[in-house]
Amino acid sequence: MNDSLTRNIGIMAHIDAGKTTTTERILYYTGENYRIGEVDNGEASMDFMEQEQNRGITISSAATTCYWKDHKINIIDTPGHVDFTAEVERSLRVLDGAVAVVCGVSGVEAQTETVWRQADKYKVPRIIFVNKMDRLGADFYSVIKELEKKFSATCVPLFLPIGSESDFSGVIDVLNKEKITFEIDDFGSSMNREPLGSEFEELHSKWYEYLIDSVASYSDEITELYFSGEEIPHEMIWDVLREQTIARELYPTFVGASLKNIGVQTLLDGIVRFLPSPLDIPPMKGVSIKHNKEVEVTVKHDPKGQPLALIFKIQYDREAGPLCFVRVYSGVIKKGSAILNITKKKRERVNRIVRMHANKPEPIDSLSAGDIGVIIGFKHAQTGDTIGSEGAQILLENVVFPEPVISVAIESKTLSDQAKLKNALKTLSIEDPTFTWKENSDTGQLVISGMGELHIDVLVTRLTSEMKVDARVGKPQVTYRESIAEEVTVEETYSKILGGKEQEATVALTIRPLPTGSGVKFISNVPSRDLPSEYLDAIRRGVNNSVQSGIRYGYEVVDIEVVLEKAQFSLLTVSELAFEAASALCFESAGMKADPILLEPIMKVDITVPTQFVGEVMASLTSRGGLINSMESRSNGDHVIAKAPLAQLFGYSTALRSSTQGRGSFTMEFSHFARQN
Repeated sequence: MNDSLTRNIGIMAHIDAGKTTTTERILYYTGENYRIGEVDNGEASMDFMEQEQNRGITISSAATTCYWKDHKINIIDTPGHVDFTAEVERSLRVLDGAVAVVCGVSGVEAQTETVWRQADKYKVPRIIFVNKMDRLGADFYSVIKELEKKFSATCVPLFLPIGSESDFSGVIDVLNKEKITFEIDDFGSSMNREPLGSEFEELHSKWYEYLIDSVASYSDEITELYFSGEEIPHEMIWDVLREQTIARELYPTFVGASLKNIGVQTLLDGIVRFLPSPLDIPPMKGVSIKHNKEVEVTVKHDPKGQPLALIFKIQYDREAGPLCFVRVYSGVIKKGSAILNITKKKRERVNRIVRMHANKPEPIDSLSAGDIGVIIGFKHAQTGDTIGSEGAQILLENVVFPEPVISVAIESKTLSDQAKLKNALKTLSIEDPTFTWKENSDTGQLVISGMGELHIDVLVTRLTSEMKVDARVGKPQVTYRESIAEEVTVEETYSKILGGKEQEATVALTIRPLPTGSGVKFISNVPSRDLPSEYLDAIRRGVNNSVQSGIRYGYEVVDIEVVLEKAQFSLLTVSELAFEAASALCFESAGMKADPILLEPIMKVDITVPTQFVGEVMASLTSRGGLINSMESRSNGDHVIAKAPLAQLFGYSTALRSSTQGRGSFTMEFSHFARQN
């Protein structure tokens, strides 16, 4: 198929805005599904995991392919719950465009802001679909104002709602000046177009002027035609809109009610008309490895080039093993061929290639540039790995995931299940980069960490129900971090006789604190001619291991800079082991002298409550160490944004429900680590 007719898109939004319901309608109208699956009764084809059906939420981003008006659309339906934000992050990384679904009642919610920021980070063009116009309290025009205010986004409504709430019956096509209604008998497949009546004349005129004004800012030709009173061709308007959508200057806006089968087909037209094809996106950035040097390069979309692809998701299948979801940027990957995992420096074989329709695979022979598909047969792959040819080794920019902030202890009920539990944890951590686990070397206790209580709950349920591991789980604990308050320089010598051979090395390190969110930086001030690269790597390993082990409290160290000032050795007594041990000793000694401090995770809390309870909610948050950042009134209640320590928020969901008669709701996401008071 012509690459210009391919669309790689994601559906993104806050939880319960209707992403999965919208995707189900898209699959029905494009002929991919023969009946419509509903989220509410657990039959949505995109929510194929048992837990997704039981909980009524999307947990894992599902991929599917469908066809509309000669265009191939690869769709990824992403989760809306903040605990699964990594699923959104890795999906947006490989998408060319996105549909932002916004609830017509609730407007811009906490996770809407998060996914919008993520889309900005990866420069993903998007169109907007204001959903749930049939719900009580729906207001299309206030949602448009809120989007423009919060995101400084120029929304360009191409369709307007006819009525709202229970009176919502169809949409107005602003460009064609038509009224569109959707047949109830065939689930909205048939659209009826008729001329607009005089009652809509004023409304249409206002928004048509706004549409022309928006595109005229980017086209002198349209401006001239408008002022001369001549008719402006629709194709000309569409071309400018598409161009500025891809430039992320304009956001074409659609309206409907997916559950009532209204407005989804007009959205499909918008997807193929305005969102970019693989040919329209700028070249990918990568790093070429030549002569042991890293050189920044760009990777253009080229079906005839050397094969290059990114693994953006891994999902385990009991029979097939790991399913590697890949986005191909260059060349062709064929079934049965050998390919290099450039990240791991290991050769892999492409046993099978499939195109996924949710959890139903369709075998295909190859994937070419611009395609999204699944490769089966890789043994060493992990999320974020680059695969390609040995002749052109380019590492694509990896996905950076947020740190896990909540931990629980886990143990198998029987000793015989211990190995099975560890294997299951390995599998889950390969699938989900925000899930980590480690074994305490002193106690033998296994500790798992994730993004939130729901995230941990879902993973534990998968362990017990999917992977059939009987396990006991402790109470959730906060995952702290360590840092330092002062700068110090320390020199240490490691000297021991091992296996009858003397091992000796001397290392001097300076460690200094960095601003919040800086991570860990390692710099060497020792000239490369004075220190062979294998010894520098050994020193780096020693430092990294010490960073993971902590200084005083056993938590990972963050926000520091480690500078290697001196590395002294004799060729008779030196070894990599000596340097690794010397740097670990040096780091530990320096850390204890640098005033070690404990950092706790601070969460951004987003609460929606009826107005009469807002005072009580704010007082409750303050008593938990929270700081109120802002408050605004909305049609569905007051919206409070605050920051609070995670340790004080365990059980807050129950407390909020009881103090608001069950009418308050909240979401929280990690904000930053701060010094514990």
